[in-house]
Amino acid sequence: MSPAIIALVFGSFLVGAFVLYGSAVGWRIIRSWDLASGSEQQLLLERRTYLVSTILNYAFAFEIFSLLLYVYTADHLHNLFVGAMCAAGSLNVNDYGYPTLVIKMANVFLCGIWIVLNHADNKAHDYPLIKIKYKFLIAVAVSLLIEVLLQASYFAGLKADVITSCCGTLFSEHGETYTSDVAGLPPKPMMIFFFLSMVLCLRVGVHFLWTGKGGKSLSAMTVMAVVFSLISIISFISLYFYELPTHHCPFCVLQREYGYIGYALYLALFVAGISGASVGVLESFKGKESMKRVIPCLQKKLCIVCMSGFTLFAAISSYPMIFSDFVL
Repeated sequence: MSPAIIALVFGSFLVGAFVLYGSAVGWRIIRSWDLASGSEQQLLLERRTYLVSTILNYAFAFEIFSLLLYVYTADHLHNLFVGAMCAAGSLNVNDYGYPTLVIKMANVFLCGIWIVLNHADNKAHDYPLIKIKYKFLIAVAVSLLIEVLLQASYFAGLKADVITSCCGTLFSEHGETYTSDVAGLPPKPMMIFFFLSMVLCLRVGVHFLWTGKGGKSLSAMTVMAVVFSLISIISFISLYFYELPTHHCPFCVLQREYGYIGYALYLALFVAGISGASVGVLESFKGKESMKRVIPCLQKKLCIVCMSGFTLFAAISSYPMIFSDFVL
């Protein structure tokens, strides 16, 4: 009966219901939308698309917030399970914890990109992306419904008598899991790859701001930088916050002992990832007549947000490396 669990479960069901309604309206728009028509059906669809867009913007904003709430809740529950020291152990209590986390992370990106597409579409007078964004919405709806089922199964399957693994076991360099393989990566080469990915991403971003070209390259570099950053958190970044050469947990940085710095770290990374990926998605629609002024301006704003997010992430990650006494 945790308030956070109730909020997550009911919130996910509401988001799922709103997305199903939006998908039903979207299916009608995909089949029948004709802006040149003055029929009653067209007028009804135009009114409903405003309603759906408003509802989904709020629903997807909650979905993005729910990722942080889900991890916070898992961390808050760790005292209930023998062996758990943080969210790493709580998520390992049953088979649904980590799959829910992974699909939530994917859905955060999908929802963020849909919000950007919807914003761009509403800026044009002829709604050139309306069918595209609703086709995308149907795909997002499928992923969100899977998340609803996984999350409900995770919370329903929590058993207090389960002995789970601590983060020291799950992220041990000498374990036999995939996370152990990541934790066992050599820190110095990973540092080179991480900072090189940051520099390249910023370099491509500056080029895009200066020339307006290379949007898809920026998107590809963003995805690569996000992947390298997540791996680097486990491989070496977390070590500097804990000042322990064997503690690779990506969740303990979210705790009070470390000033909740993990929330700022992950938030900056996801904001940068969504913004950078959206630049590449919008690149495909620059050729549409009504989008020629809308998209370049929006892309530059997203590029600045992306670069700022990666800069903040790199700065937070580098601070303990520069100013702490800990040395690998």
